[in-house]
Amino acid sequence: MSDAAKPDHPDTALVLEYEFDAPPAKVWRAVTIPALRERWLPDCDLARAEPESSITGEEVRYRLRDSEPPFRESHVIFRIEPNEDGGTRISIIQRVCDDRTKLPQPANSNCCLMRAAA
Repeated sequence: MSDAAKPDHPDTALVLEYEFDAPPAKVWRAVTIPALRERWLPDCDLARAEPESSITGEEVRYRLRDSEPPFRESHVIFRIEPNEDGGTRISIIQRVCDDRTKLPQPANSNCCLMRAAA
């Protein structure tokens, strides 16, 4: 297995790519069958246990939700394709769902956000 992060993706998504010796059908089962997926992507990390969309054997999309406030949500997409060696290349793409989940920006020219005393 090898992995490589792709920095500075144009839409600020986090993109990871992995190569596995296993055939694509086996990797597909690992990301779509709940009992197998639960071992490394638990339901408690998902906004919903069911995929938001999927193209059988090629791509599946889930919605993730942070477990702590402000409970930001993001999409994680698994793209599966055969590689040249008979194994599998999987791309894992995570991106924020919408602008409402971004952190607030300071109103002044400082780089940090401060809370007022109560």
